Amino acid sequence: MRQFSIQNPSLNIPMEHLNFQPSEHELTDKVILVTGAGDGIGRQAALTFAKYGAEVILLGKTVKKLESVYDEIVNAGYKEPSIIPLDMKGATVQNYKDMAATIEQEYGKLDGLLNNASILNSLNPIEHIYEDAFDKVMKVNFKATFFLTQALLPVLKKSPHASIIFTSSGVGKKGRAFWGEYAFSKFATEGLMQTMADEFGHTNIRTNCINPGGTKTKMRSKAYPAEDASKLKTPEQIMPTYLYLMSDASKKVNGESLDAQPK
Repeated sequence: MRQFSIQNPSLNIPMEHLNFQPSEHELTDKVILVTGAGDGIGRQAALTFAKYGAEVILLGKTVKKLESVYDEIVNAGYKEPSIIPLDMKGATVQNYKDMAATIEQEYGKLDGLLNNASILNSLNPIEHIYEDAFDKVMKVNFKATFFLTQALLPVLKKSPHASIIFTSSGVGKKGRAFWGEYAFSKFATEGLMQTMADEFGHTNIRTNCINPGGTKTKMRSKAYPAEDASKLKTPEQIMPTYLYLMSDASKKVNGESLDAQPK
């Protein structure tokens, strides 16, 4: 085991991402980093990317969870992944630069980056948003995500067709009462995606967002504790959109914010 220490602007593309049918080797020869890979959507994305041939790099804060995903991938007979234990609440810009250097040394390139890691504080009215909670949510969901992505750009440039996916939310497109700092962070994420898409639009790097929608995860149950979770889609059921944006089928798609569960 390798362990490293350290509102949509256009929507002019068809809805093929919802029913994308990947080939058996759709992601073969691709190296993909997934943040928040120990649980929920990140875990499922890592398993799915590995299933279709990718070498996956698992980043998360809980080693035990990452090792569990690692074991699932290896036991399924997929390519051996790598693990990067890193808590984005405390990570520094230098940590991300060191990580990027290690990835370049080990793999020579990075073909995909799924920025999935996010945290949700308790839902509160504006008057009850305090600095410590604000800073924690904005650090993980936006600031850390930005500097991690920035550090990885030199490695992404070495891929013929690199895909960056940011994780958005319905509350990052239309503000909703009591969602406070989480909504702020996702509006900022949408802005980051659009800015990067415009800046790198004529390069090998494409940048898009996915809004997963209501999905059966621990974060969702925290936000909606009284909800009937049996009516929600599982992370596995929304994977076609993630596979589409990571595959070369989407190499001309840039600057889009796709809903994995459009209404």
